[in-house]
Amino acid sequence: MKAKWFLLCAVPLLALASAADNVTDDPYLWLEQQNSAEAMQWVHAENDKTLAVLEKDPHFEGFEREAVALAESNDRIPMPQYLDHRIFNFWQDAQHVRGIWRYSAPASYATSTPAWTTAIDVDALARDEKANWVWQGTDCEPAAERRCLIALSDGGEDAVTVREFDVDQDHFVDGGFRLPHGKQRTAWQDHDTLLVAREWNAGELTTSGYPYIVKRLRRGQPLEQAQEVYRGSADDGGYGVSPEVLVDAEGRRAVLIVRPLTTFEFEVYLVTDKGVARLALPKKVGIQALASGQLIISLAEDWTPGAPTGSKTFSQGSLVAVDLAAARRHPDALQPTLIYQPGPRESFESAAVNRDGLLVSTLDNVRGRVYLYRRTAAARWSRRPLELPDNSTLALVDSDRRGHAAFVSVTGFLQPTSLWHIDTGVLQAAMTKQLPPKFDASNLQVQQLEATSSDGTRIPYFLVAPKQLKTDGSNPTILTAYGGFQISLTPRYSAITGKLWLEQGGVYVVANIRGGGEFGPAWHEAGLKTHRQIIYDDFTAVARDLIARGITSPRRLGIEGGSNGGLLMGVEFTQHPELWAAVDIQVPLLDMLRFESIDAGESWVGEYGSVSNPDERAFLASISPYANLKRGVQYPRPLVWTTTKDDRVGPQHARKFAARLSEYGIPYYFYEETEGGHSAGANLKEKARTNALELTYFARQLRDQ
Repeated sequence: MKAKWFLLCAVPLLALASAADNVTDDPYLWLEQQNSAEAMQWVHAENDKTLAVLEKDPHFEGFEREAVALAESNDRIPMPQYLDHRIFNFWQDAQHVRGIWRYSAPASYATSTPAWTTAIDVDALARDEKANWVWQGTDCEPAAERRCLIALSDGGEDAVTVREFDVDQDHFVDGGFRLPHGKQRTAWQDHDTLLVAREWNAGELTTSGYPYIVKRLRRGQPLEQAQEVYRGSADDGGYGVSPEVLVDAEGRRAVLIVRPLTTFEFEVYLVTDKGVARLALPKKVGIQALASGQLIISLAEDWTPGAPTGSKTFSQGSLVAVDLAAARRHPDALQPTLIYQPGPRESFESAAVNRDGLLVSTLDNVRGRVYLYRRTAAARWSRRPLELPDNSTLALVDSDRRGHAAFVSVTGFLQPTSLWHIDTGVLQAAMTKQLPPKFDASNLQVQQLEATSSDGTRIPYFLVAPKQLKTDGSNPTILTAYGGFQISLTPRYSAITGKLWLEQGGVYVVANIRGGGEFGPAWHEAGLKTHRQIIYDDFTAVARDLIARGITSPRRLGIEGGSNGGLLMGVEFTQHPELWAAVDIQVPLLDMLRFESIDAGESWVGEYGSVSNPDERAFLASISPYANLKRGVQYPRPLVWTTTKDDRVGPQHARKFAARLSEYGIPYYFYEETEGGHSAGANLKEKARTNALELTYFARQLRDQ
């Protein structure tokens, strides 16, 4: 379980009352019926209206051609997955639109033209089984690494079917483990035993639609004979209970069950021969890895273990280690040691293990760092930095648990993504692969600037713009942010943004607003629940700073964001329509008075609050985009898009928002891709088409008029 995952607007009481009334007097509840004939008829009619404009626009044909070519190009880095002394990779291109899972020998992978062997061809599988399979990843046996559970979804849903695959023989195992369609989590307790969380009997899901019962499933057993290991509660928040198995380089194994109480609070249980034992951990933690017999734990709150007089407190944002053997003996009396404690502008990002120790990636003022930590004879942790490019985003891709190797990706807005091979035995890093430039960046530069928010806090943002930037407010500019769930936005190379926007003279801005994880848990918690207005104030402050510097103007400024970022876009659309000429609202939450009743919405109460709490309900009413649209206001024409198969946020928010825009006579574009889950489409072509529609929209709104 890896953790990834103060000002209020003054709102008149009458506004609160009318917004709250929209819950019980909502004329568009019928659009919440995700696949009903009436709702889908409405969707197709709306799609026809939007596509009649955007697909006929002079920009679209070229944009789609470029987007498809970039998406399907073989000129990409095959990101590695260590497994059974081989390098595996999931790959999509023009011939494999759904994708192939393939492998290569490490020596071959290191060359410019690796020799690949296909293990699973998802396109062929979908044809043979007449299914719309979308690859959702693997869960591989952590010890021998010769069996994997393959997750496939119908059209991109979070719900998956699972079947066992033999990586030695390159085929699905006859009579092997097979789990039918559902939202489910798995872990290999051993070669012949799985721990599985799923809907075992009809209705055995949390109120947010996730499993809360873990059972032990033996090889050859039917599901109904699986033995219960742990039971949470149907009232549990978050994304449901998860079994996890961690193995270190020496083969030690930790079998865990993680129970979410709320969006960000957890109980962690150690599975033993005698049952399960709860570990005496604080509730806001993330279990990151097992290294040298130590459970590696990230803290999202201060922790004073045992709390006797004079006990040491480990601060929020730190990384600590707990001895696994000692935890088995005394799960209620843990004694952690400190690994990493962040500075004021630092944050922990991720961790990985190999035979030489613990690899840790961090952010330092939104710039990546990677360190190797080793446990000393005195049970302390020493640290050595790895020499990698500065002013970049660094991400741990994978590590060879039983060897000296690891891979780190390096990227930036203008820096084509590269892959670096790390030899932790000698602490050397060397670039092994690099993406060739996909757009002309010779006239572009990146700056990190700051805006001042409504409470005086400095909000950093990245500006990607021409070197000879005019400061007369004439630059077409796209501003984006996320602002939630402790997710950090860092510089990344985007071929489509570069080719279809930056190369055409556009400006691109990424704002590191509160709610994210760029500066640790406190940066996230500053915008939780009724404090959330500060997130929106941060974003507005960056927009106003761009305008004040003359970089852009309301006539040339567009904004985009998806999921929680789609909520951000909806709030900015309703609170500050005067600041934008384009608003791209992607797979969004928008009805914040009903979000708990739609798909997985109840699992996010820890982030947003609940309408069952009067204070939180009043605040949600004050910011809910669906409730705060008004007649007679001059709004920019938005693009609102979603997917029918989204079973996480759901298409209901986007549909109802568009319907209300139509009711109020407010111009808009609405588009719903019928496949794809919580994303832009189910395959490369669908995603490229959605990208082309978005860039066409921005060109129309910010350049052409």
